Amino acid sequence: MSQLYIKQKVFSLGGEFTVKDQQEKDVYYVEGSFMQVPKTFFIMNTARDEVALITKEVFSFLPKFLVEVNGQEVVTIKKELSFLKSRYSIDSGGIDVQGNWWNMDFHVLRHGEIIGEVSKEWFTWGDSYKVKVIDGEMETIMIALVVAIDCVKADQAAASGASI
Repeated sequence: MSQLYIKQKVFSLGGEFTVKDQQEKDVYYVEGSFMQVPKTFFIMNTARDEVALITKEVFSFLPKFLVEVNGQEVVTIKKELSFLKSRYSIDSGGIDVQGNWWNMDFHVLRHGEIIGEVSKEWFTWGDSYKVKVIDGEMETIMIALVVAIDCVKADQAAASGASI
């Protein structure tokens, strides 16, 4: 079991930030595209090898985000058609998110077994999340899922602000 921390930099236009362990050592690096189509986030290990990729699909009727880990698509997050409140669904092979993922307080299950927990850290500059990884083999998927959900939230906030 490991505990990781994701803290985004408030003033980073490119979406660059690190994922740290309990000893505050860098474990993953996340680099996002700014003003680039398609919008992408690259997750790299300490050797700067790409281990996951998050892409916002360009040609879809409603927003859709694809999450690839080690070259395989593992999760799709897509907006559902609704008239009053934004609704999103998470599709994946055997992975389920339970809890309030919109407020970043949820459990991640794989075939019914909890593999990780995510909670938002409050009273910090920027968005900060604590990620508890129970199944070490799923660590990269957990980090990619948190970054993808945060990307969906940021995209929704930008769309809401643009429509005012």
